[in-house]
Amino acid sequence: MSIFVKRNLKLFFRDRTAVLFSLLAIFIIIALYAVFLGDVWLADSMSNIQNADILMNSWLVAGLLAVASVTTTMGAFGVMIDDKVQKINKDFYSSPLKRSSITGGYIGSAFLIGVIMSLVTVVAAQLYIMFSGGDLFTPIVYVKVVLLVLFTTLTNTSMVCFIVSFFKSHSAFSTASTIIGTLIGFLTGIYLPIGALPESVQMIIKMFPVSHAASLFRQVLMEASMQTAFEGIPVNYLDEFKEYMGVTFRFGGNEVAPWISILILAGTAVVFYGLSLLNMSKKSV
Repeated sequence: MSIFVKRNLKLFFRDRTAVLFSLLAIFIIIALYAVFLGDVWLADSMSNIQNADILMNSWLVAGLLAVASVTTTMGAFGVMIDDKVQKINKDFYSSPLKRSSITGGYIGSAFLIGVIMSLVTVVAAQLYIMFSGGDLFTPIVYVKVVLLVLFTTLTNTSMVCFIVSFFKSHSAFSTASTIIGTLIGFLTGIYLPIGALPESVQMIIKMFPVSHAASLFRQVLMEASMQTAFEGIPVNYLDEFKEYMGVTFRFGGNEVAPWISILILAGTAVVFYGLSLLNMSKKSV
């Protein structure tokens, strides 16, 4: 299976267009924030908050890290679609390789690609924050971020794999990639903060696993900047800000603890990996 994983990795990174398009949603979010969204928030809502630009930059990159593992793993599964379209998968199925090994190879390579591209995004995020006046991440923040990258990529790979396992053509795959790339910014509360949306939409977002990944990233990356920005301000204003911006979630008035978000991500990974293995291991007709 390791050879199959290496083969998929080489095919993905050899196609520079596929690598670029897997990051397209991230580029769009950055462009929107730089041109429009950032100025709106800093001018209208946060003009009286100390170091508001650093705070919002941390908020942005936290959302980008949650998005990165979705779009990059989606692009990674393009190798599997290519194999289906070109009937290469039939050669694999007629070989001594077990179907479970083939399935594991696709999933494993997509997970590794998601981790690699997410870590690249972490480095880019650190540079962006430093150039915009922020500080270097502390070692403990780096450790937490890397662990979150591994964990959220595992969850997102399982969900994306299940979706892609139903596709057998480039057109279906491209359409799904476009839809997911468009919606992911809304579902993670990047285009619009969760607090600005109707309660019914907020509930949908709070039930979406990737939103919990974004929340965890925000809690880690925004902790220091929130302490600085809200120093001397009553704590209730900080709580309102965190809920409005999707740093924390509430269900029925109770704040969702980080370990609950982690359990949601873990449960999602287990369920969708099981469904993906079941669907992809079936004998082709």
